[in-house]
Amino acid sequence: MRLATILLAGAFALSLALPAFAADDSKVKGATRQVETGTKKIGDGKIGEGVEETAKGIGHTIVEGAKFSGEKIKEGGQAAEPKAKSAWEQVRDGSVDLGRSVKTFFSRLFGS
Repeated sequence: MRLATILLAGAFALSLALPAFAADDSKVKGATRQVETGTKKIGDGKIGEGVEETAKGIGHTIVEGAKFSGEKIKEGGQAAEPKAKSAWEQVRDGSVDLGRSVKTFFSRLFGS
């Protein structure tokens, strides 16, 4: 019973932490409510039902939180991605770099 209480407290803390990161995700909130309902059932003496519902809620919270986090990371990666250059832009940039290199070479050779 003591182990179940410790696990339940840890699971409840985890379920509160995940939705804080994904506060605007309704599926995560729903899973969190399932955890809360399960813990209330345990408090009311319905230990079997409460533990089962709490465990399912924790599982759903983790799954939905991971999905939501993955979407946010994907969006962030796309926003940070540099614009792809066209073939012409790459040729032009290469030509400019070549011109600067040649100019620098001859300036150093015949300059000071």
